[in-house]
Amino acid sequence: MNPSLLSTSSPTPNPSLLFSPLRFTPSALPKRRRFVRVSFPRCSSIGNQSSSSTSAPEQPPRPDIFGGRRELTGVQPLIDKLSPPVRLACSAVILAGALAAGYGLGLRFGGTRNAAIGGAVAMGAAGGAVGYALNSSVPEVAAVRLHNYVAGFDDPGDVNNDYIESIAKRYGVSKQDEAFNIELSNLYCEFVASVIPPGSQDLNGDEVDKIIKFKNALGIDDSDAAAMHMEIGRRIFRQRLETGDRDGDIEQRRAFQKLIYVSSIVFGEASSFLLPWKRVFKVTDSQVEIAIRDNARRLYASRLKQIGRDVNVPQLVSLREAQLFYQLSDELAEDLFREHMRKLVEESISSALAILKSRTRAVRGVTEVVEELNKILTFNNLLISLKNHPEADRFARGVGPVSLLGGEYDNDRKMEDLKLLYRAYVTDSLSRGRMEENKLAALNQLRNIFGLGKREAEAITIDITSKVYRKRLSNAVTGGDIEAADSKAAFLQKICDELHFDPQKASEIHEEIYRQKLQQCVADGELSDDDVAALLRLRVMLCIPQQTVEAAHSDICGSLFEKVVKDAISSGVDGYDGEIRKSVRKAAHGLRLTREAAMSIAGKAVRKLFINYIKRARAAENRTESAKELKKMIAFNSMVATELVADIKGESPATSSEEEPTTKEEEQFHEEDEWESLQTLRKIRPDKDLLAKVGKPGQTEITMKDDLPERDRIDLYKTYLLYCLTGEVTKIPFGAQITTKRDDSEYVFLNQLGGILGLTTKEILEVHRGLAEQAFRQQAEVILADGQLTKARVEQLNELQKQVGLPPEYAQNIIKSITTTKMAAAIETAVSKGRLSIKQIRELKEADVNLDSIISESTRLKIFRKTVDEIFSSGTGEFDEEEVYEKIPLDLNINTEKAIRVVRDLAQHRLSNSLIQAVALLRQRNRQGVVASLNDLLACDKAVTSEPLSWDVSEELADLFAIYLQSDSTPEKQSRLQYLLGISDSTAAALREMGDAVLSIGAEEEKFVF
Repeated sequence: MNPSLLSTSSPTPNPSLLFSPLRFTPSALPKRRRFVRVSFPRCSSIGNQSSSSTSAPEQPPRPDIFGGRRELTGVQPLIDKLSPPVRLACSAVILAGALAAGYGLGLRFGGTRNAAIGGAVAMGAAGGAVGYALNSSVPEVAAVRLHNYVAGFDDPGDVNNDYIESIAKRYGVSKQDEAFNIELSNLYCEFVASVIPPGSQDLNGDEVDKIIKFKNALGIDDSDAAAMHMEIGRRIFRQRLETGDRDGDIEQRRAFQKLIYVSSIVFGEASSFLLPWKRVFKVTDSQVEIAIRDNARRLYASRLKQIGRDVNVPQLVSLREAQLFYQLSDELAEDLFREHMRKLVEESISSALAILKSRTRAVRGVTEVVEELNKILTFNNLLISLKNHPEADRFARGVGPVSLLGGEYDNDRKMEDLKLLYRAYVTDSLSRGRMEENKLAALNQLRNIFGLGKREAEAITIDITSKVYRKRLSNAVTGGDIEAADSKAAFLQKICDELHFDPQKASEIHEEIYRQKLQQCVADGELSDDDVAALLRLRVMLCIPQQTVEAAHSDICGSLFEKVVKDAISSGVDGYDGEIRKSVRKAAHGLRLTREAAMSIAGKAVRKLFINYIKRARAAENRTESAKELKKMIAFNSMVATELVADIKGESPATSSEEEPTTKEEEQFHEEDEWESLQTLRKIRPDKDLLAKVGKPGQTEITMKDDLPERDRIDLYKTYLLYCLTGEVTKIPFGAQITTKRDDSEYVFLNQLGGILGLTTKEILEVHRGLAEQAFRQQAEVILADGQLTKARVEQLNELQKQVGLPPEYAQNIIKSITTTKMAAAIETAVSKGRLSIKQIRELKEADVNLDSIISESTRLKIFRKTVDEIFSSGTGEFDEEEVYEKIPLDLNINTEKAIRVVRDLAQHRLSNSLIQAVALLRQRNRQGVVASLNDLLACDKAVTSEPLSWDVSEELADLFAIYLQSDSTPEKQSRLQYLLGISDSTAAALREMGDAVLSIGAEEEKFVF
């Protein structure tokens, strides 16, 4: 493939195109070699013209494109003056004169008739040759006349087909005559080459019309005209090879693309077989399509330049017709139309931005900006109306609302400029203090055109509308209009409606105004009565809800109070003096805060300090250091936090200290009398003397209950409790340590720590109980190491229980848990060795041993199977269904259905085995074993009702039955055994009568045989 003229590559050209002679005829190929004269500018001139090709005006073809006039030579002037009849008459006269002269000369010089005839023939041939020469020059004369006729026009488009027909008729020639047809082809080829712009110059759009008009004027056939188009393509191809440089290659490629495009329109659908681009130039269909598409786009874009903001219906219809004529697809036409419309809008936007950003902007600057934006909106409305036109199908594709997507302003940097324009239009729309309905619609269109997001546009609109609303609200308050209004809410709602402003946003503005006023009032640290009255008046005028007012006071007054609280806390344990207490009381009551709000602020600050103490306690190296940090927190709570709470409440610390201990102790310990035995709990309930020694208790309203998980709070409490129990440990050299016991005052601090941590009575009781149980369990496990509970050990455990102070029931639970654990190990050993029977299991259950947690279900099933197997092999013949199916499964806690399946499986298996065992014992003369085996057979039959059993030696079955008759068996068992052994009633009766005789005879016979 050779895409040399339509692609950027430059492969080796086809030799057949470079060196073969260019022959053609009117119908196919010419009979003689000829070259068509086509004028092409050199590449250097093309390169000079390429920069201005797009802006050069349309130029008519040059008058000398056909090479100037031609002159007649030789006999051609004579032939030109002779009409066809005269030319034929002259030819006949010449022929006749030649014959007559030849005949006369032959007769004169030959003297005979034959010589005369020969002379006539010779002279006739000469005369015929002269006549033929005259007639053969006629087509060339006609071609010269045709050339001079066409070349004589300044505009070849004025050529008349009728005159050309008259030229052919005058000289008696046909258009199919070779010389005349070659001249027609040459003229057409030169005209086409001159019409198509050279190099990078774009098509003007009228080339096709000119070519078709000139082709029709010449009357040349499509096949001959197509051959000329192919010839021009060959010339472009050869000229590209001669140029050899990159710029020239691009120029010739563009020229070839324009030739393909113009040719395809000139010949229409016939171009597919009249113009063999693929076969001659080795180009692909896609390359041909690209050439047509690109040139069609350029022509359509050039046509769009004539369309301005005043586009109308005829222009759109004309554009549609041009698109179809240019063979441009609807998709590309739509894109080009939208791009052109976008550029028109971008021009107005650029003008508006230039005015808006101008440093020397006049007073009317904003007005001019709005005018430019109104032009855009008017143009957009025009396009929308044209889109909805009844004949919109006849219009150019792409008519619709304008969008800036894909254009110059489709980027983040330019988007800021568009926001400035949008802001300017919103400002102008609200310049009269209200928003008209038509302005709302215009703003919506402008937002869509600019491609602004809904949130971005709303943010701009709300910002500007908020300022206008503030201004109107200020005028209403200053002028007294809002205060004089019967309904403040209706007055405010009216302003919002006129501005199309969200009432919720207006409420936010009201709140902001109230907050500003409140900040001004509390600038001196407190609210006076006048300030409260002014705030109330403002609140009524602006219809501010009570909840919003409380939130504002909590934020603003709360921040001031929080600063005072932080200063008070930062003063430390020793710095909380009278001045600080006075400032706290003044802030708490002067800022008009509710007690709940003040306590919330103070609690937040105090809890932060509590957390710092707790962090240091957790990071301590040992329990003693951790307890010291907790002790500091307890001291801070007693000396700072308690005073702070009292000042906020307006109470005296002495009053609160007298009431709080009694109330708290009664609240915590009026229940759980059984815990009186715990020494640690008794110690955290100090008497009056100890309270006087330790000092006033701390507050319990600010706690860490919501700041720390329950587990962490319990761990901290337990740490300090262990510190109280073990005392302070001091390490001395050589690895020794000294333990210093603490007095009971530490337990009072422990009680205060529980209040700071927010522990409930139940949680505190659980901590103390856990430590007591832990101490009791450690020593009880040593006492009950072998799991045996003797009388002496019971007394020892009771003494231990009293020392630890653990209630008896909890001590018994621990003892039971230890013995059960030891017993579980013994049970597991017995089960593994198979020494655990159902009797022992029942004894364990009576002792409240939980076997389910000790013995697995599979093991319990094994025990059940073993028990049932023992029943079937006991030799008693008894089977108690209630015992086997209900009691034993209940004792072993196994499923009844599983138990029934196990029993039936064992019974079916042992039925046949019991019979075989009985026969074997019969042969061994073991009568007791026979009876026991038959009883096992009957027990299995009770579990699973069986059919009569079969045996090969019936005499042995009779012997078995006879032996069983001699045993102490009940008639019911004998009757059932008779059925199972298949013995008839007569045989059974005979066996009963014979008794032992049968057995003795059988024994003698057996002995004799042996």
